This record gives sequence, structure tokens and C-alpha cells, in this order.
Amino acid sequence: MITVFGSINLDLVVALPRLPTAGETVSGRDHQTFPGGKGANQALAARRAGADVRMIGAVGQDSFAELALQSLREAGVDLSGVRAVNGSTGLAFIGIDPSGENQIIVASGTNQRVEAAWLDGCFAPGDTLMVQGELPLQQVASAALLAREAGASVFWNPAPVPEGDLQACLDMTGTVVVNTSEAAMIAGRLGIAGDPETFVDRFVTPQRSVIVTLGADGVLARSGKARYRFGSPEIVAVDTTGAGDAFCGAVAAALDRDTSFERALKEGVAAGALACTVTGAQSSAPLRSDIVRLADQIT
Repeated sequence: MITVFGSINLDLVVALPRLPTAGETVSGRDHQTFPGGKGANQALAARRAGADVRMIGAVGQDSFAELALQSLREAGVDLSGVRAVNGSTGLAFIGIDPSGENQIIVASGTNQRVEAAWLDGCFAPGDTLMVQGELPLQQVASAALLAREAGASVFWNPAPVPEGDLQACLDMTGTVVVNTSEAAMIAGRLGIAGDPETFVDRFVTPQRSVIVTLGADGVLARSGKARYRFGSPEIVAVDTTGAGDAFCGAVAAALDRDTSFERALKEGVAAGALACTVTGAQSSAPLRSDIVRLADQIT
């Protein structure tokens, strides 16, 4: 069982001829609405990748709440741990250019009111906790501690990289996933080189695997003494929003069912590539059958 402790948003997406610079207005023809939030995105991605998934988080008591939960509900994610609290459901405003690159502004809303105490009794030995960077860091660290004390593993994707001391979360994490910019940011705060190779070597331990996603160049990772590097399949990118979440969900789902680390990486790379071919963070999360088919081609 995977328990995701994370954010739940509604995404408002606008296709633009180009992304704006500071102070500039760029107009798009129309907008689309998609369920989002890194926590919810990864919960759905893990579910579609074949895992049993429980979501713990919060929405507001507003008209956006049900829209934000719609895809999770339809996919069969357990939503009994999602609370409706006073305040606004989280919103993300996303611009996408013709190459699929994006800019994102997030209004956190009720995500800032989620509490680790809501996880009490959620974990059994062998379970997985997935956490990200859109909830308060103190609550994420407390959630990781609860999971470790119950014998569950912790899968942490610190995106966006939160302010504060990251060490407590790192100490309790069994698998950490960052992209190149997040690796550079974390390394800079700790006074070390921020290139992916240095990052994985610096943070890997016998108890912690480290993964750096490289966008179109695939992934670099270390687990124990083994180093892995896989390229990404060639695809026509439509929207890169949610590709990292699809990667995380597929890797976590594979590890949760005791798949080898190498195979989990290949399924993650496949899921991330497939997600780039569809617009929207959750609508793009691929099914396990498609992930497996593409992962079989990665060498």
C-alpha cells in the first residue's frame, strides 16, 4: 500500500505562443481545467501504475474541491483521509509553450493546513509513504518519522525544494528523487557541487537510494554501490507538466511491489516520457500496461 501525504490542487492551464518574461503579458486563446497538486498527481500516477493508493490531504469547502478530487475518485484512490477544511482549495496557474515547457504559479490554499497527525494508524510494515515539497516541511518530516517508526519506507520528492533544514527528511528517506535544478538548489544550500553525478554520490547511503531525473536525457541514480543511467525514449512532447510526478508514481509503485531498483527506474522513465505526450498533469499519467510496454524497450 502506498500512502501519499501531499497537496491537492486544481490546475488552470493556458496554451501560449511563448512563455512570458518578467512584467510581460502573453495571451493564449483558451484555458483548460485539470485536477492537480504534486501529491494528488503522484497518487494518481502510482494508482495507474498498478499500486493500491491512499491519499491524505485537504481541500477547501468551495466549488473547486470536487473538481480537484475527480480523477483520484474515478481511478479508485482511497480518499477517506482527505479532509474538507475552511479555506480555498489549492490552485495552480500554468502556462505552456508550443515545445511543452511550462511556467507555474501556485496558490497553496488549504494545503498549508494539512497535519501529519492525520496519518496516525495509516502504516503497516512494508508500506510506502510518498511525500513532496508542497506541504509545510515540518509536517512532512513528522509524517516521515511516523512512517519509519511503523516500518514503512519513505519516498521523498522535495519539489519544489522547501525552505528550512532538509536533513531530518533526508535521514528518514529510503528513496529521494530530484530533477537537475532541485539537485543544484539543495547542493548549493549545503555548500557542495550541484551536478547530478556529485549529488547522487554525496547523498546515497546503504539505506537511501538517490535519483536525479534529467528531462529528455533520462535519469541518473545510485542504490548502494550500483550506479544507473538510462536515456529517455524519443517522443513528441506536448506538455511536460506532470512528467516528474508520473516518473515518481511509477517508480514508487514498482518498488512497492518489490520490483528491482533497475526495473523501477526504467518504468519511471517510460512513465515520464509517456506523460509528456498528453496535456495536463493528471490526465497524462499513463496506465501500467503502457508503462511496461515502453519500459521493455529501455536498455
